[in-house]
Amino acid sequence: MIKPRLSAATWALSAVAAGVLLVGCSGSVSVGKSDPKLSKAKLADTVAERLAATTGRPKPDVTCHEDLVGKVGNTGRCTLTASDGSKLGVTVKVSSVEADSINFDIKADDAASPAS
Repeated sequence: MIKPRLSAATWALSAVAAGVLLVGCSGSVSVGKSDPKLSKAKLADTVAERLAATTGRPKPDVTCHEDLVGKVGNTGRCTLTASDGSKLGVTVKVSSVEADSINFDIKADDAASPAS
């Protein structure tokens, strides 16, 4: 019986996904006095920092696809890319907004997509 080997990046993605799912990662960012909105760059950086803190691994490469508007229930999508090119989707969901601070939860998809 042949057992497939998983690359180090796949293991890393699995560890991040497991860490996010088990710990229930969340974040909070202060955005200023106008309508609360978090830029996709700042969101990606915050998600990467929270994932690193949750898993105890180096900060991953995260890209978010749109700004996150600070309204409870709003969601956004980000992508974590491993060194081998495989990708793991991440959803952020606004849990509360307090003055100029957006609080959100982070949940990784169940499975990574292979490198293209």
